[in-house]
Amino acid sequence: MSDVLLDDGTVAVVRPVRPDDREALGRLHDGVSDGSFRFRFFALGRRLGQEYVAHLFSDTPPAIALVALVRGRVVALATAERIDPATAEVAFLVADDHRGHGLGALLLEHLAAAGRDLGVRRFTADVLAENGAMTQVFRAAGFTVERVTEQGVVEVRMSPAASAPAVAAADRREITSEVRSLSALSRPAGVAVVGARRDGVGIGAAVLGSVVRGGFTGSLVAVYLTDAEVAGVLAVARVADAPGPVDLVVVAVPTPAVAAVLVDAAAAGARAVVVVSSGFAETGPAGAEQQRELVRLARSHSIRLVGPNCLGVVANDPAVRLNATFTDLVPPVGGLAVASQSGGVGVALLDVARRTGLGVRSFVSLGNKADVSGNDLLCAWMDDPEVTAAALYLESFGNAPKLARLARRFSETKPLLLVSGGRSAGGRRAGASHTAATATSSTAVDALAGHAGVVVCRSVEEVAATALVLTEQPYPAGPRVAVVTNAGGAGVLAADAADGAGLVVAPFTDDLRGRLDAVAPGLAGATNPVDLGAGAEPGLLAAVVEQVLASDEVDALLVVLVETLVADPGPLAAALADARATRPGVPVLLVTIGTGGDVPRVPGVTSLGGVPEAVDALARASRYAGWLAVPRTDPAPPDESRATVARGLAGHGAGWLDLEATRRLLAPYGLDPEGVPASGPAGAVAAAVLAGFPVALKVGDPRVVHKSDRGLVRTGLTSPTEVSAAAAAFGSELGVPADTVDVVVQPMARGVELALGMVRDPTFGPLVMVAAGGTTTDLLDDRVFLLPPLDPGAVARAIRSLRAWPLLDGYRGAPRADVTALERAVTALGALASEVPEVAELDLNPVLVDVDGVHLVDVKLRLDGATTPDPGVPRRLRQTS
Repeated sequence: MSDVLLDDGTVAVVRPVRPDDREALGRLHDGVSDGSFRFRFFALGRRLGQEYVAHLFSDTPPAIALVALVRGRVVALATAERIDPATAEVAFLVADDHRGHGLGALLLEHLAAAGRDLGVRRFTADVLAENGAMTQVFRAAGFTVERVTEQGVVEVRMSPAASAPAVAAADRREITSEVRSLSALSRPAGVAVVGARRDGVGIGAAVLGSVVRGGFTGSLVAVYLTDAEVAGVLAVARVADAPGPVDLVVVAVPTPAVAAVLVDAAAAGARAVVVVSSGFAETGPAGAEQQRELVRLARSHSIRLVGPNCLGVVANDPAVRLNATFTDLVPPVGGLAVASQSGGVGVALLDVARRTGLGVRSFVSLGNKADVSGNDLLCAWMDDPEVTAAALYLESFGNAPKLARLARRFSETKPLLLVSGGRSAGGRRAGASHTAATATSSTAVDALAGHAGVVVCRSVEEVAATALVLTEQPYPAGPRVAVVTNAGGAGVLAADAADGAGLVVAPFTDDLRGRLDAVAPGLAGATNPVDLGAGAEPGLLAAVVEQVLASDEVDALLVVLVETLVADPGPLAAALADARATRPGVPVLLVTIGTGGDVPRVPGVTSLGGVPEAVDALARASRYAGWLAVPRTDPAPPDESRATVARGLAGHGAGWLDLEATRRLLAPYGLDPEGVPASGPAGAVAAAVLAGFPVALKVGDPRVVHKSDRGLVRTGLTSPTEVSAAAAAFGSELGVPADTVDVVVQPMARGVELALGMVRDPTFGPLVMVAAGGTTTDLLDDRVFLLPPLDPGAVARAIRSLRAWPLLDGYRGAPRADVTALERAVTALGALASEVPEVAELDLNPVLVDVDGVHLVDVKLRLDGATTPDPGVPRRLRQTS
């Protein structure tokens, strides 16, 4: 059973047909119009409908039969009848009063998912040519569709595979649904606060007071049993007694009473409920069950629920002015939308936003995330023109693959900042390979940043500083930054900080230095950083800034002003504003030192409290701008035939594979390990003679990891005697007879050593690693993780981000390695990770890349049970159990 959102934001339920649905399905068939009935059965004989209902409950029912319910009423039916083992015919019937709400598309997605589970590879449907609504459902679904028209009937043939276009189409529809479903959080016309005590004590009274002091522009009532007024606000006994509309209800009552309030809110027509009350899932199993029941109750009435155990919500639209939280820390109006899983972090973020002048559009405290999640809010904010950026604080990722898709789509139009709690070593996963051992909880978040352009921050202070730069300034065109200061030491420290953050403080050209000398002769320092001297006048600052911004030699400017008895930052800041106005296309940041913590507000300039803060924020903005500047291409579609072969070979059960099994599984992806398996000294010598000397020899048992540390890898062996001795030594090290030792013989290869790998994160799914290889993999920590599916641009960026990249690119005149072949190998690894979920862990180390291609020298592959992440279709709301 799945809770789903219709196009108008209504919550519906999709589930399999049950025996007790027979009467409701009869009513559905009898209740549709003649036109709808003819579209379904190609005739008007109403007995056909009842006969089909009987068929649903016969001994040979359809392979799949799903119903959709809205507020408990069956409003749609979708079926798939087997034609052959791989093909099924689908049909739909939707109640007339629920047509046009997207039920057909939703049911098609759920039919497709059920069909995939049953091994169905094709859907067919016969649709009357005049049934435009149904043909549009198939056309817009994003699945691979063929249509054949004959004698007024369109035969539709469709693949139910969860292709990238199908997932993208589902996401587009979900965005529309979420906007309508969550509109009561951002633009409520009426609010009710339940649980405000008359004596002004408690959380409910605090929330009510915040709403009043915030100047909420809509209608407001307090729900209180005896008084006609609470804190000057009209009080009613029930939400349903409110004289005007109530869209949003804020609940701050004891845990056992929350469910009754929800029923009352439903009777009043409320569309959203914010449960501030605690005592639910955070308290243990009993509280978790109460929370699940609360969600079920809310969704049965088509209500969206925020919380429980949360701080509340803020709608900072000047036309709304709703502060429904128990804090008065309301920041200025702006374009940043914020969601926080922690109430305490939410308070901190609101506080720092108010102190720094960061404008916030909306704030949602997610609490236990029983229903509304960060994914839902990203959908709601995606196309809102008033939202210019978003920030999330999350401690858990309910549907991480979906977050990755939505975050990427969001980041393509506006910045998304993320602080993730729980990234420490306490979240590390155990693993026997280099790949698994280095994949921590923070690894997946960093991979998300590279995949989706997410701006990862470590604290709310970093969020505020970075959001200020990204929302107030143009994006940097590159990493080059100029530093202008009235104190040489401050400039030196700023340059050091910038270099450490990955920015470039490049020397100015002779041309720019000449122009600076013309407007400011005798500067203490006319290169980068520019030292104006302690007694710098405003005019001097303005002249220098204008020349620097006009030079096309910098992508951003950092001005550091130190207050002294001969330097007043006030006039200097005013001069900076005038100079900056002449060149608005380059971001300009200001840090003032010695002002007692006061941060000046300078038009057109972003003022921050310290140099490290400013430099780090600028570096994040630069990386985001760099991500935006690289065109993104769609990953190649899944190769179903290739994946079928590989998954068939992966049916060995859990455990590490030997070389031959590994080779067979990897071969469809062009990832062919080098080497010949052999047994004992005699077998090793025979294989070495065939391969040609010199050779490398290593233990072939896949359960033996980190072989080099134990001397179980020998390279550069030039004779049969050396090979035989090495194989015998392996037996001694392993404590087994030499003749029983499984070894692998490989011709010696040369090239740049890298490591590739794949591991499955329990939350995000597969992660692909690219790293410096060999025995230095762990020592150098020169690695990047990627989140499949991989597009060519992401792979190219990852490889070029390694510190080892110059070695591949022809360092000091060496031949350039075959980078194209390396990119193909990484892309193939990403496809394997996506298409064969049975592969739990894969380690390719070392991988040697030379001018002739990629050589996979050592490969370890472990299988586990298939763990397929949510492919994105069918759409469903956060599960309640």
